[in-house]
Amino acid sequence: MIQGNIIVTVISIILQVFSLSIGLYYVFVGLFGFIPKRGRDEKISDKIHRFALIVSAHNEEMVIEGLIDSLNKLDYPRDAYDIFVIADNCTDKTAAIAEEAGAIVYERFNDEQRGKGYALEWMFDKIYAMGDKYDYISIFDADNLVDKNYLKAMNEQANKGHKVVQGYIDSKNPYDSWITSSYSFSFWSVNRIFQLPRYRLGLCCQLSGTGFIIAVETLKKLGWGATCLTEDMEFTMKLALNNEKVGWAQEAIIYDEKPLTLRQSWRQRKRWMQGHTDVAIRFLGKLIKKAFRDRDWTAIDCAIYLMQPVRVLAMAVILLMSYVQTFYPDGNLGFVQMSYLFKSPVVWNTIVLIQMLYTPFVLAYERKEFNFRMFIGYIQYMFYQFTWIPITIQGMIDCKKTEWSHTEHTRQISIAEFEKIKK
Repeated sequence: MIQGNIIVTVISIILQVFSLSIGLYYVFVGLFGFIPKRGRDEKISDKIHRFALIVSAHNEEMVIEGLIDSLNKLDYPRDAYDIFVIADNCTDKTAAIAEEAGAIVYERFNDEQRGKGYALEWMFDKIYAMGDKYDYISIFDADNLVDKNYLKAMNEQANKGHKVVQGYIDSKNPYDSWITSSYSFSFWSVNRIFQLPRYRLGLCCQLSGTGFIIAVETLKKLGWGATCLTEDMEFTMKLALNNEKVGWAQEAIIYDEKPLTLRQSWRQRKRWMQGHTDVAIRFLGKLIKKAFRDRDWTAIDCAIYLMQPVRVLAMAVILLMSYVQTFYPDGNLGFVQMSYLFKSPVVWNTIVLIQMLYTPFVLAYERKEFNFRMFIGYIQYMFYQFTWIPITIQGMIDCKKTEWSHTEHTRQISIAEFEKIKK
């Protein structure tokens, strides 16, 4: 029994040190999201780049018109961009509505290669066949609305030499339900303490599935090949391995529709974790090898990001062990709580308090407010965070399954209507 207790002690310490180390790393990097960058990035060109805006849509008749309307109203020379819609395995009126709204529509039917990654790869070949007509490709989801300054902000980043740039993902429906507010809190936080700091530190930001641009020449050189459940993450890691970085455009805003219910959210986040685990299995070793071989901090940072499912699992085990010890017969399972290492309870309680206040501080800083509605949402958000534990476990178990779940939409809204609501 004593030997068993020693094993539990060692495991508990390893898991907590692992989790705490990654947590402290994220906090340290996140601080650069609040520190203004010194100087300005110099422009290397004043070129008005030509963009191919691509929307992959599967049965999106409810929302596709709103997106195309917002893209048609971008504050950018209209002859410098075209809107393409991939009507991917559609059985509704998506293609007809998109064409009537002014998009160039390509219909695709393929029962074997299903999913956004395959649809995009299919469309990229068609863009290549158009020669040098476009400098950049920009990707959107059908349920997005796009701020009028999106292409202007992206063009500015392109003129600074960035070949791949992620835009600012905002929420189209932040307070429709407690789930949408939790999603919104998460994305607002990620923008401020994950994406922006990496841009300022010269690391690689993460593609977020929508609202990003890729130089056509870069896409041709590397190839897409990202066809898993999280094609954005897969391509980000491919970029990192090839010494390319994802930049960041704070002013290129995309409003994304979040799932309304826990059931929809669970299904979507499980797919994310399936893809995350799959990408980690295929890329983690390569990134670690590159990090040590080339002394590449970007590769280290991307590798740490891929470890997130393992960290969530480690925290789940820590939580379970702490509860089991509470009811253990002699009160000593062998689990060592990190708080025991702090002689003063004031120190540990201060750390806990800082953790609790960190997210509200980020939200207040990012949104310039923290009202009662946001406070209630934050309480619900803490429960939302706990649901990541079973979702991550399910995603890791089913990482080789490739079924694609479609998020249902329940309402239409135009960019003009949305701007009135936002005000």
